[in-house]
This record gives sequence, C-alpha cells and structure tokens, in this order.
Amino acid sequence: MSTASVPPAGDSGAARRKLRNHALTERLALSHEQRVALTGRIEAHLDVLVAHLAPAVLAFCWPYRGEPDLRAWMTRWLERRDGRARTAALPVVVEKSAPMVFRQWTPSMELSFDRHGIPHPPEGDAIVPDVVLVPCNAFDAAGYRLGYGGGYFDRTLAVIDPVAVGVGFESGRIETAHPQPHDRPMDWIVTEAGAFRAAAGLR
Repeated sequence: MSTASVPPAGDSGAARRKLRNHALTERLALSHEQRVALTGRIEAHLDVLVAHLAPAVLAFCWPYRGEPDLRAWMTRWLERRDGRARTAALPVVVEKSAPMVFRQWTPSMELSFDRHGIPHPPEGDAIVPDVVLVPCNAFDAAGYRLGYGGGYFDRTLAVIDPVAVGVGFESGRIETAHPQPHDRPMDWIVTEAGAFRAAAGLR
C-alpha cells in the first residue's frame, strides 16, 4: 500500500493528485526486468478471470507511462481456439471531455497516434466491449481508481456499462482514492498479487 502522505481531510483534490503522482513515481521507478516479471504474474491472473467472464469483445489500453503491457497477452487471447468468436478493442478519444469509443484492434493493424502519442485504430465502427481492462495508477479495495484526471473512463463506462477490470501494480494500492460522486468503481482489480472482486463493484 502506498505510503504517500495525504493532505488533510476535505482537500480531496489535492489528496488525489498527491496519491496519483506518488503511484506514478513508484511505477516509473521499476526496472524493465521488474515490470516484465510483475506483468507476467498479472497475465496469469487475467487468464483465470477472463476465462470466467468469457467476453466476446474485450477492450484494453495501450501501455502508457510504465503501465502493464498487455499487448502480447491480448494477442494470445485472440489466438486461442475454443470455438468462440473473439474481438479485441482499443479506446479512442474522439472529442475532448466526451465519452470514448472503442474500435476493433488486431495485432498487425496500422495505428494512428493521439495528442499524447498513444496509438489507436484510425477508423472503424464503434463497438461495445463486454469487459474493459482499465489501467490504474492507484486504486483502493472498493474498486475506485485514479487515472490521469481527465475523467474519460468514468464518462465512458457510465454510457456503455461493461464489466470493468482495473489492472495495475500492487505499488498503486492505497487506502482510499477519495472517490467523487461521478466516479465509477471497478468490478474487479487485478494485480500481480491476484484478482480481487471490488467491494463497491457493480457486479
């Protein structure tokens, strides 16, 4: 659990910024070898959870700022032959301060880059994922997460209402994310330590 000091109660915005920055610092301090090893353990837990959830359409995020890199795992998920149709998707920001859309992703496709340099499918119909793997900078046991402060996932999940699985490293675990009224909790949290049903999750 993060040991970052938290501003006094009542200043939740400052507390969230401090916790977010501390979690980012901790994550970026991991060596490449540490990150690969921890991500491998996350993948093993995702294997079990995603098999249980059995989505036809599974969305994930391109790794950003030291987040767990799930691209190889998603490729393996797509290649599994179990008689079920499988579709992977990536989020696309189409308008500032609006919900994102999801477009189909395949490992060999050409991608465009948004203003942050994050790749995404340049075109294609919007699809609705059954399960979304949501990156977490920091998170608490209730399932509330701290992203980058833009609110994109909260707006998006409120519209499409999939099963939301927060994915992050245990170094990002905190006592509370100081959730705001509009925050949507994750249904599950997956770290290198395991897959945990979130206390405030919707399902």
